[in-house]
Amino acid sequence: MNFNQNPGQVSGTQVSSPMGERELMDDALASQKYMTDTYNTYTNECVTQNVRDEFLNILSEEHQIQSDVFDTMKKRGWYNVPDAQQQKIQQAKQKYQSQSSQG
Repeated sequence: MNFNQNPGQVSGTQVSSPMGERELMDDALASQKYMTDTYNTYTNECVTQNVRDEFLNILSEEHQIQSDVFDTMKKRGWYNVPDAQQQKIQQAKQKYQSQSSQG
């Protein structure tokens, strides 16, 4: 392989341009969501307490990474989350309060 070629070109074949920062962050967030999902399953299905504890530590670290990526994307305007409407909050609150009082 000739490393002196132009970026995006390898041995005469044009390669698509590298991912931009936003695409990398999107991919990182999707990966972190997958990782936390997977470690959560491992933790739930673990029989040995010391192994479960280690999975919980890893899961916590993965959640922190996911939170950091999410916060960075949100600050840059790359992940917009609409504010919850007060009416919908009240409806959800009433629904779960009535369910807990029936149980």
